[in-house]
Parts: sequence; structure tokens; C-alpha cells
Amino acid sequence: MIKVGIVGGAGYTAGELLRILLNHPEVEIGFVYSTSNAGNPFYKVHQDLVGSTELKFTDKIDKEVDTLFLCLGHGNSKAFLEKNTFSNATKIIDLSNDFRLNADANFQEYEFVYGLPELNKSKIEGANAIANPGCFATAIQLALLPLAKEGMLQDDVHINAMTGATGAGVSLSETTHFTWRDNNISYYKPFGHQHLGEITESVKALQSTYNKPLRFLPMRGNFSRGIFATAYTAFEGNSKDASELFNTYYSEATFTHVSNDTLHLKQVVNTNKCLVHVEKHQDVLLITSIIDNLLKGASGQAVQNMNLMFGFNETTGLNTKANYF
Repeated sequence: MIKVGIVGGAGYTAGELLRILLNHPEVEIGFVYSTSNAGNPFYKVHQDLVGSTELKFTDKIDKEVDTLFLCLGHGNSKAFLEKNTFSNATKIIDLSNDFRLNADANFQEYEFVYGLPELNKSKIEGANAIANPGCFATAIQLALLPLAKEGMLQDDVHINAMTGATGAGVSLSETTHFTWRDNNISYYKPFGHQHLGEITESVKALQSTYNKPLRFLPMRGNFSRGIFATAYTAFEGNSKDASELFNTYYSEATFTHVSNDTLHLKQVVNTNKCLVHVEKHQDVLLITSIIDNLLKGASGQAVQNMNLMFGFNETTGLNTKANYF
């Protein structure tokens, strides 16, 4: 049994963490830090937890917890760790983008390992700090890494990925209001999204010679959760060759599965799965990759990493089922 703490307890990712960890057989929740909600029970913010727990938010920190999850806005995790010290035995799992890039991985006494299990499983198992991947980055990397592993990325990669409204976080903005988002689709940050940095580093970790552009167009969808990503690039083999390549790469992956059938988003919502499908069209390979942005793209993957760090079964606490209808 390990004791965990969560910092930044009011957001979507913290809510998902609580839903998982309250039912995790190896976890005791030590504290959930939220200065704006201190003293309130969790269910005042995460309202589906009514009847599940009477635990409350706090403005105090236990520096001896075994695991600390940082669910803070981008740029705030580093500032928090500069102001707060923890036990040498405390393992850190950060869900922001503060430590994902190689240039940011060493901070104070921590050496952050990039927490994509399908790429760095053995490193994660021995890590004391994890930089949890971004949601778009997770879906897109899982579409590309099998090709990079075999040195088969030879041309530009064109990527289109659509995310649900929860990808923008709890705080309201012009593009997250219901009246704007409903019956609407738009793109944003074309070819310059912040997740491109971590995607590029992972691709180059497997195929160092790759120097073509990753042309990523992020899209806002009019649904709550999930990411539907497609990527296409030149490929010399046929569909069977691609399928065998992807199945080989993911043969030991716990949550990533290659499907022979075309995909739709409801297959993964409310699960920690990534489903991948490949098919050849003329000289181009089309790869589809789908995840739940709040689970495999954030909190579910964070718990998957925690399980690996502490030697638990990788699936513990994560046997969630798709909300198919």
C-alpha cells in the first residue's frame, strides 16, 4: 500500500485521478491540495463522487507521500517544486509539459523520464520522476513509433487530430463555451502545437536520421472527450506489411492494440486504451490512432506509470470500460 498526494485537485485530470485511485487496491489518498477548495469535500467539485468518499481538499502538504501527482497548469509544476521539497523517497509524476523535453528533464534532484510506456517501459520502472506525455502527443506517437523503430519514416508526415472540449481544461474561454463549441469544428495552432517537440524527440530517439517535417493540424471537436488522430506518409510495403510491423511493435503493450477494422471514438472513451489501425492507399500509409484524452492521454497513463514504478500489475485500477452507447 502506498500513500499518494495530488496537487491541483480541482481540474479534469485530478478528477480522473481521484476516480481511479479511490478504487486502486494498492493506494491510500494522503492529500489533495487545492487552496481554492480547502475544506470542501471532493464531491463539491467532482460531483459524481457523491457517496464515494467523504475526503476533503486541503491547503496543507504531506511531504512524506510515496507518490506526488502534479496536476497543475503548464509552467506551474516547476514553480511548485522550487517552493516545496519532498522526501527523497517520494516519486513525482507531472502531468504538465514542464519536464517533457530532454532539455528540461533534469531539475533539482529529479531526473524526469518521459512517461510513454510503449517507448520507455524499462526506464519508467526504475524512475523517481515521470514527465507524463501530452494527450495529442500520446495518440500521435503511438501512430508513428512502429515506423520509426524500423527506420521507415522517409517523407513528410501529415497529421490531423481532433480533441474533445475537456482537452482545453476546466477554465472557460471563448472557444470552450457550449454555444460556441456545439455544432462547431475549428483548427488551432496549425503546424505549431506545443506537443510537436516531444513527438519529434521520441521519433528521433528511434530513428535519429529522420529530418522531414511533421505537419500537425490540431482540431477542436464538438464532443466532450477523446482524440481521433490520423496520419499519413509514404510507405513502400503493403497493408499486410504495415499490420505485421505494428502488431510486432505492440505485441507486449498492455493498453495499445492494433485493430483490423476501421475505428471510431466510442471504442476508447472511458478507457486507458489506444487503438491503432493501418491501411495502404496507393503509395501512402494511413494510420488512425484513438484515445481518451483524459485517461490514456493524461490521468490513466499517469496511473499506468505509477504502477510500473512500484512494481504493481500495469492494469491495476485501470480496468475501465468504454461508454459505447
